[in-house]
Amino acid sequence: MERQSMALVGDKEEIIRKSAEYHPSVWGDYFIRNSALAIEKESTQRILMKRVEELKERVRNLFKEASDDVLQIMNLVDSIQLLGLDYHFEKEIVTVLRLVYGANAENYGLYEFSLRFRLLRQHGYYLSADVFNKFKDDKGRFLSTLIGDAKGLLNLYNAAYLGTHEETILDEAISFTKCQLESLLGELEQPLATEVSFFLETPLCRRTKRLMVRKYLSIYQENVMRNDTILELAKLDFNLLQSLHQEEVKKISIWWNDLALVKSLKFARDRVVECYYWIVAVYFEPQYSRARLITSKVISLMSIMDDIYDNYSTLEESQLLTEAIERWEPQVVDQVPEYLKDFYLKLLKTCKDFEEELEPHEKYRIPYLQEEIKGLSRSYFQEAQWGVEGYVPSLEEHLRVSLKSTGYPTVTCASFIGLGEDATKEAFEWVASFPKILKSCTIISRLMDDITSHELEQERDHVASTVESHMKEYGTSAKVAREKLQVMVEQGWKDLNKECLRPTPVARSLIEIILNLSRAMEDIYKYKDTYTNSNTRMKDNVSLILVESIPI
Repeated sequence: MERQSMALVGDKEEIIRKSAEYHPSVWGDYFIRNSALAIEKESTQRILMKRVEELKERVRNLFKEASDDVLQIMNLVDSIQLLGLDYHFEKEIVTVLRLVYGANAENYGLYEFSLRFRLLRQHGYYLSADVFNKFKDDKGRFLSTLIGDAKGLLNLYNAAYLGTHEETILDEAISFTKCQLESLLGELEQPLATEVSFFLETPLCRRTKRLMVRKYLSIYQENVMRNDTILELAKLDFNLLQSLHQEEVKKISIWWNDLALVKSLKFARDRVVECYYWIVAVYFEPQYSRARLITSKVISLMSIMDDIYDNYSTLEESQLLTEAIERWEPQVVDQVPEYLKDFYLKLLKTCKDFEEELEPHEKYRIPYLQEEIKGLSRSYFQEAQWGVEGYVPSLEEHLRVSLKSTGYPTVTCASFIGLGEDATKEAFEWVASFPKILKSCTIISRLMDDITSHELEQERDHVASTVESHMKEYGTSAKVAREKLQVMVEQGWKDLNKECLRPTPVARSLIEIILNLSRAMEDIYKYKDTYTNSNTRMKDNVSLILVESIPI
């Protein structure tokens, strides 16, 4: 990562910087200029909200009507979750899942059995995976009678991705169901064919909720077994939430324009809308509005910080910035390189603004964020040193630094800042301790990023990624290294699944945030770095979530 060299210009030496060329913002001022897009007039919104309350009451009645029918309850909960309505019915879902957990499942077929396992695992209940042995023959193979049961196979497929280590039967189930579903695809009727194809691309438990809701709605609408009350509620709820999100992204865009950092730091990626989209994937519900705004601002500043260290600054400049961040005092700005002074002061001021937004009993949270940003700065600087020296660390040494440089420990801490009572002092201490679930999340993040970005980054003398570390340490090709790292990604998901099982050390809402951060990586980095190259699939997805309302 020798990002600069010296050239003689007249009597002076001038730094010639090697900087990646990033495309400009896809969105510009779009959300400022079109803030009324898809937002109903206030009187119409009141009518819609009244209708939503009526429909919610009807759905509550569905819970009462299904109270004696466990299969009906499971299908109801499943539909509500797939359509993003579960935040309205948390109490009802908690109550009925206790019934589902205690139900006798001996006579269930593959569909019912898998659905029960998946719903309970999604909510942290432990069920032994050995229960699926009933669907195997005496030679340990899945029964041939299952082969034509597409709905049952799909449920088993989605359930199996919630497995932990040593649950080899779930690994076998993934291989079996994937093979069978792919062979059945051409024979299936709609909308089942679309649904199977949808989850074969990315299994249910790894999909970001908001984008999944948007795409699943059209599948559910075509289902002859759909419930029209739930369907209408899902459409109205999506559009009303989209209105809130549009107002938030407008605020973020105005803040970003006023900050004006990408005007002075032209080498940095201008991706504030994509940052906001990323955080909507972490929590989309209305009660998290304050938290979303704070976290979106943090991740936007982290993106610029990443580009400073990774793509532009000299090692000496990086060191000066790191030392200034370590001290966290406005008066040390004179020690920072001229072109970074504005960034440094605005980083400090933004955190100070967060503190002023918080209630008196919440202000203790800000120092935790400051410490995480300091740690992030140190990890960026260490990587910058490796790049300049041409050093390729061992995989273990690489991960000690690069798990922190994913930024996810910082984002996780930031995502707690604006929360309510679940974000206790103990929760911040827990995050600061880098617990296993957060480590698993960062492993998924680091390796997915490196697997996807490796070739492009090496074209511009980027610091050695985990792909190079693996290649050097084990003497493999890049292809083999990527395959081995993908295995580590799968192991990370299994660790994550285990850490989500009850009892959890902090509130489940906080566990869900970390899980959603991993899902966001699956969305943004699965095939390509769509954050950096945001004029492709990312643009379409942002449009689906933040621009295009659902026809009612």
